[in-house]
Amino acid sequence: MQQLVMLAGTVAEAIGWRLVAIGRARVWRLMPIVFAAMGVLAILVRRPAAATRVSNVTAVWVGAASGLALYVGTRVFVWIADRWPPFRRHVVEKYQEAAEIPLRESLVLSLLVMVPAEELFWRGLFQAHLDQTLGAVAAGVWAWFAYVAVNAASASLPIVAGAVVGGALWVGLFAWSGGVLASLASHMLWTGLMLALPPGVGRRGGAA
Repeated sequence: MQQLVMLAGTVAEAIGWRLVAIGRARVWRLMPIVFAAMGVLAILVRRPAAATRVSNVTAVWVGAASGLALYVGTRVFVWIADRWPPFRRHVVEKYQEAAEIPLRESLVLSLLVMVPAEELFWRGLFQAHLDQTLGAVAAGVWAWFAYVAVNAASASLPIVAGAVVGGALWVGLFAWSGGVLASLASHMLWTGLMLALPPGVGRRGGAA
């Protein structure tokens, strides 16, 4: 059953991102539903662990610190990549999508639905299941590869870049802590900061 949910969730997210990419669906209308379904199914077939190798407090603090570091690194990267027109255009497009709904609504949907569901599915189910059969390193590599491949369906350079770097960080946090708490804290803080305090090019896109 776990493998079936893993496959179904992977396909559903890829299709969702593809529909958004070709303009057949709006990201804030479709993707929260897709992620919510993935998260619920993940919990139903596998109880997620918070942290089994470190204390919950340590997991939260390390996760939050890594999320803040990722945010700072993302701002630096976007500042540099802003000089490449295709990347700048994609970043502006993503923040224009974010500006389609009020900031409070985007934060609620992201931090209470999409991010937790992603972590429950990709780390709490997908990586945890592979860890039982492949070992920590191989499980992390395959979970990261699948995560990047699914996000590539968005055809969005900033989303793919976030999946490559953020995905590697969150996979590593799960492997280190033995649960979803550290990666969840990291993912939530980074996402919240990226929405509330976007990079310069992102602010221009949101204003547009």
